[in-house]
Amino acid sequence: MKPLDARDEIVEHLQSLKAFALSLTRNPTLADDIVQDTVVKAWSNFDSFQPGTNMRAWLFTILRNSYYSHHRKYGREIEDVDGVHASRLVVQPSHDGTLMLNEVLAAFDKLSAEQREVLLLVCGSGFSYDETAQMCGVSLGTVKSRMNRGRTTLAALLGYGDDLDFDTTDRQTLAVLSMRNDAA
Repeated sequence: MKPLDARDEIVEHLQSLKAFALSLTRNPTLADDIVQDTVVKAWSNFDSFQPGTNMRAWLFTILRNSYYSHHRKYGREIEDVDGVHASRLVVQPSHDGTLMLNEVLAAFDKLSAEQREVLLLVCGSGFSYDETAQMCGVSLGTVKSRMNRGRTTLAALLGYGDDLDFDTTDRQTLAVLSMRNDAA
């Protein structure tokens, strides 16, 4: 006959553990999870159990500690059933933005200096065509022409069609273009 392993005693206490977990959580699903965590922790740390001591008390202590650990963790969590909060926390991977920015900068560098200057002043810095014409010392028509040719060339270099609207540039792109202009 095989000698009894002290681990076999864990099974005898499952009903009591479940009842205690239910009294703490008032949630049957969470109670089952905490009992399961308790059994896993007890089983994996069985070498810390001292034979001859009260296993039930040891298991209840593990369950209680598991419950309070869960309770502390849950207190820091935000319930977001419909995903609204999580959708606001999404961060695009930086490598995608870096790759796209490198493509834009490479294409931007292929423009003439005059086209880059006008695009940076109007699209990147938000100056009007009139203000840009005064700053560059050229006519309004020249600014409009450079802007149109610069946009068209940039769109072609980036593989966009004619329907690309450069006036809807997002704030991040404007900031990068502004920094690029400052460095030049």
